[in-house]
Amino acid sequence: MTRVKTGPHRRRRHKKILKLTKGQRGTRSKLFRRANEAMLKSLWYAYRDRRTRKRDLRKLWIARINAAARLNGTTYSRLIHAMKQANIAINRKMLADLAVRDPKAFSAIVAKAGAAK
Repeated sequence: MTRVKTGPHRRRRHKKILKLTKGQRGTRSKLFRRANEAMLKSLWYAYRDRRTRKRDLRKLWIARINAAARLNGTTYSRLIHAMKQANIAINRKMLADLAVRDPKAFSAIVAKAGAAK
């Protein structure tokens, strides 16, 4: 049986990895082995941080809702509880957006939730 060498296949693989690490500094974008390490690490960070981003955004929405709720004379937890009792189903993302962009509408929701106690 003839011997098969990996010339073209290896070059394609190396070029693919080096293309992925193009913006990295120093040898991380020049040398295959360092680039491969950088690529594996960056893909893992991307995977991990896609989940972390969801947590961070939820924290941000809650902070914004709490700040706006306090301007309307209540707290975040009391507002969410009152909204559940009043059957007002608005998610935190939309509520935070209302608090920032349309304070009057947010105040109306707070008033409606407060009236349902």
